[in-house]
Amino acid sequence: MAANLVKAGHDVSVWNRSGGKDVPGATTAITPAEATKGKEVVWLCVSDTNAVDHVLFGPGGAAQSLQAGAVVADSSTISPAASVEFARKIRERGCDFLDAPITGSKVAAEAGSLIFIVGGKEATIERVRPVFNAMGKQVIHVGDNGLGEAAKLAMNLQIALIYEGLAEGLTLAKKLGVKPEKLIELVQASMIRSGVADYKAPFILKEDYSPNFPLRLMHKDMKLMLEAADQNGVKLPGLERVEQIYQEAGKAGFNDLDYAATIMLLEKWAGLQQGAKVSN
Repeated sequence: MAANLVKAGHDVSVWNRSGGKDVPGATTAITPAEATKGKEVVWLCVSDTNAVDHVLFGPGGAAQSLQAGAVVADSSTISPAASVEFARKIRERGCDFLDAPITGSKVAAEAGSLIFIVGGKEATIERVRPVFNAMGKQVIHVGDNGLGEAAKLAMNLQIALIYEGLAEGLTLAKKLGVKPEKLIELVQASMIRSGVADYKAPFILKEDYSPNFPLRLMHKDMKLMLEAADQNGVKLPGLERVEQIYQEAGKAGFNDLDYAATIMLLEKWAGLQQGAKVSN
């Protein structure tokens, strides 16, 4: 994402919680506060709610050096309620805040074809439209602050359930003697075809579970979904069961593999042995 901002001609400073991730053409800062100093737009993309809080408001945090009128946009997938609180605290500093989680995975990030799911003011979105355009192909404005995060959680819920259905169907078919590539052919020719199946099928057939979206992060999102559901009186029985599968997959050592690796757990339970292949 940062590399695409540089390519678009923006003056970019970067900071990463883990070192060794310099971006050619960008200035590497020592702290979030240093990266933020003098900047009109501050963009975050980190792993969870606590990380956003720390990067913005912790020691050396970005909020310390925000200039008046700056826009903070957060592309992390975090708690909607926490995102609303972050927006309030940023506005107290005379700035504005967008929650702008993304979909598209690594391939779209590299290609500059991400989809941004945005909560916040329409006028603020338009102010930073050139930045969105440098990193993505579409901006979907879903409403006020926090609603971008809410929509992203609802979307990821569906991805997780759709994939688990595909994985269970493939496992049953394989156990009964149907070749996985033939079931994939059937899926892609029928009404159950989906973007999830189209994207994941080649990796499943190669047994390659290199992390495009690590299982631990999808599991983190599931916990956020269940937390939001509990807070708002919503029952999610399907997700509750799938979250248990993710717990077991984590115990099996799959946390740093792609979330598609849950199929290995299903195959193990079915007596079908499969080893993960991870590409560099």
